Amino acid sequence: MNELFSTRSEGEEDHGPLMRDLACLPVFFALAGKKVVLAGGSNAILWKAELCQAAGAEVEVYSEDTCPGLVAFASRHPQVSLVSRRIEPENFHGATLAIAEVENAAEATRLQAAARTAGVAVNIIDKPGFSDFQFGAIVDRSPLVIGISTSGGAPKLAQALRGRLEALLPREIKLWAQTAKVWRERMKALDTPLKTRLRFWELFSGRALAARCAPRDGDLATLLAEAGAGTAVGVTGSVALVGAGPGDPELLTLKALRALQSADVILYDDLVAPAIVEMARREAEKIPVGKRGYKPSCRQDHIVSQLVALASQGKRVVRLKGGDPMIFGRANEEIAALRAAGIPVEVVPGITAALGAAAMLQVSLTEREKARRLQFITAHAHDGKLPGDMDWRALCDPRASTVVYMGVKTLEPLAGLLLANGMDPSTPALLVERATCPDERRIFGTIGNLAAKVAEAEPAGPCVIFIGESFAPAFSLPRTQVKLEAESGALAR
Repeated sequence: MNELFSTRSEGEEDHGPLMRDLACLPVFFALAGKKVVLAGGSNAILWKAELCQAAGAEVEVYSEDTCPGLVAFASRHPQVSLVSRRIEPENFHGATLAIAEVENAAEATRLQAAARTAGVAVNIIDKPGFSDFQFGAIVDRSPLVIGISTSGGAPKLAQALRGRLEALLPREIKLWAQTAKVWRERMKALDTPLKTRLRFWELFSGRALAARCAPRDGDLATLLAEAGAGTAVGVTGSVALVGAGPGDPELLTLKALRALQSADVILYDDLVAPAIVEMARREAEKIPVGKRGYKPSCRQDHIVSQLVALASQGKRVVRLKGGDPMIFGRANEEIAALRAAGIPVEVVPGITAALGAAAMLQVSLTEREKARRLQFITAHAHDGKLPGDMDWRALCDPRASTVVYMGVKTLEPLAGLLLANGMDPSTPALLVERATCPDERRIFGTIGNLAAKVAEAEPAGPCVIFIGESFAPAFSLPRTQVKLEAESGALAR
């Protein structure tokens, strides 16, 4: 039987139609042991023959001029036969599918008519007007197979989407999909309530999407027990502290994306780009817990209590943080509280703002002969003021590259103390606002004048400040880039 794509989950109630104007109906043909006929001898036909053979079909290829690759392929696979003549109408009888490559409309019309007379769906390669179906891009994790179609409008887009999905899906998901078929048969013999079965497959899917290994002996019993327990007290979930990166959604790591798409609840910071939050699975509960300097913020103890409470209900929780969760955040407090509550916790690193900004500037943070040390500092203490325990000797080292986080409001006193402790006033210094985002801004200067330029520009987004000789090359941007920044008011010299 052919399977159809559905927008409903297994066991979900039918509340009426869920989509309109479907461009095409995606179907999966079960071809094992069935006849498929192909007409043509090119590499394009070879690819289609490989697909059909991989699906278990008995493949007949009719061609008067067969490419060497197709000949070699047929010699390796007994279920593929080559016939050295053009295909005739009687050859379509008994076939499930027909695929052909032709050069002109007259031949396409002939083959289309022959196939339809025999009751066979036909695909004429690159001629959708003569075809009953089209081939889409395929993600193969058999028995998990994903088809992607743009109805012939943008094949490259379908290929790009396939690449994204290939990267998203763990390799082990193939093994979980295989195991699902076995477990489904075993569960038929169990007198399990419907709600428990539905919860079982929800838990199974979450495990499969985050899998790092194949299912183990005992996982079936464990998942059934968890499904039966539901959200009862004592059922423990988990928490992942996930780095969202500096802003560009494409800089999110694959592991972070998998965590987002398997989470039940997401607590996200104010600095996380909305496009990244939207990457989470649709059903996930999304809770803003923004913390911004000098602005009303969610209290840290409230965030911690939410993490513990939600995970204690058996939920998979993601604490989504801008940049990297382990750099100038409160990750240690959250980890300690979760460990004390006996809740499993993991950390998924992200690209920190310093690395994202440096990449956009195409400047090394550790340029040879200019930087012997790279140091990240925060210029924002718990009271909002410049920390009083700074190592000024290290900060004024001319062979150090310094990156300052949360330093906009305290830049003037920071610069003053650096100068007072011996830093050369001409030392290159620049500020990057909203690093890696489309509206990224850069303000160039020296440690002697950057504070005044920043005060005039009044940046409102998250900023990172670079100080040191290593950053001098950033001042030599390509002329077109400098022009664009100047026109947007981002470059103040």
